[in-house]
Amino acid sequence: MIREAIILAGGLGTRLREVMTDVPKSMAPVHGRPFLGFIIDYLRMQGIEQFIFSLGYKAEYIKEYLAGYYPTLAYQSIIENEPLGTGGAIQNSLNEASEQDVLVMNGDTLFKINCTSFFDFHKDRSSECTLALKPLQNIERYGLVQIDAKGCILSFTEKKFYEQGLINGGVYIINKASFLKRNLPEKFSFEKDYLECLTGEGKFYGLIQNGYFIDIGIPADFKKASSDLLNNLTDLKNIDGEWTLFLDRDGVINNELPGNYVVNPDLFVFSPGVLKAFAILKEQFKRIIVVSNQRGVGKGLMSLSDLQKVHTKMQEEIRENGGRIDKLYYCTDTDDRCFQRKPNPGMAVQAIKDFLDIDLAKSIMVGNKAGDMRFGRSAGMHTVFVKTTNPDQPFPHPDIDYCFESLLEFAQALES
Repeated sequence: MIREAIILAGGLGTRLREVMTDVPKSMAPVHGRPFLGFIIDYLRMQGIEQFIFSLGYKAEYIKEYLAGYYPTLAYQSIIENEPLGTGGAIQNSLNEASEQDVLVMNGDTLFKINCTSFFDFHKDRSSECTLALKPLQNIERYGLVQIDAKGCILSFTEKKFYEQGLINGGVYIINKASFLKRNLPEKFSFEKDYLECLTGEGKFYGLIQNGYFIDIGIPADFKKASSDLLNNLTDLKNIDGEWTLFLDRDGVINNELPGNYVVNPDLFVFSPGVLKAFAILKEQFKRIIVVSNQRGVGKGLMSLSDLQKVHTKMQEEIRENGGRIDKLYYCTDTDDRCFQRKPNPGMAVQAIKDFLDIDLAKSIMVGNKAGDMRFGRSAGMHTVFVKTTNPDQPFPHPDIDYCFESLLEFAQALES
């Protein structure tokens, strides 16, 4: 499994000046958030847990964004004092990487590859560098990549018009040891001086991937990304029996205990109207999944057995009142950077492994905290904020699609 990624985010975005302000290209705004955020969120849902950001032009913008919007992300930033080319940037970053095989992606391109199959192909071929290849038609901006029957890269062709072919999608898996032992210069082009020059050695492979692809390097494609990546839930009537509901626990299902933890069943009290809400939600959703941070266990304030007793009470009473919970995930870790702990997406990643038919684009996350909304957004879900414990939450908000007073009010809105 591939767990570490390098994001090349030092681009100037010169060709986008007519549609964006003077910021790094990866920070181009799409629906109120930087394009870089869509890349981070997608890769995290593919199981990437550690990031290295290679920064250059106006690096402070990206550093501020990561610190403010991704405070629980496991990452490091490497800043170029002078441009090193794509190859130099990758080489610098690989020197800091902890994994032996590392994903590399351009910060101005979103290519929704399947990281698992990509990594398996890379390992099966004992590849030094594996490229994700995108089949396109009517190609003008890119050269083509030629491969043999086993995926070994034979050649790269120059940029000109092609009716169809495979392009380099700007996503790679690189074997760190093999790459670094070449002792390449400090400054070089990854594409020209590494890939094209060394292709004849037979150590580079390409895997065709058919996922969504957008490169925002020119204004037309930047505008297309703004259209493509719109994912707001405009009408609750669009929800049908194929959708999945994700719910936070404390403050959504049961009364939250400010400054304390629900350490035993006696302290677990359903919030008003919740049992009625579950009976409604059971009829509206294919699956109902609870995702909950339970730091009290990690702090030693309660045992796993105590937590299971609380959850047994919760599930039994919901079932007795005509509702259901199909699966319950929880994280007991105390470290905010733990991949399983919200707002990090680990519990959503596990859910789509356990239920292969879950479509996160047809899923809703309901929570009472900003972290719940961030969890939902990062997983590609729609989001509903309930104001039970945070009535002053600003709305409209880029992370929130709908806002209700309680879980019951949300359930009743689905019914009407």
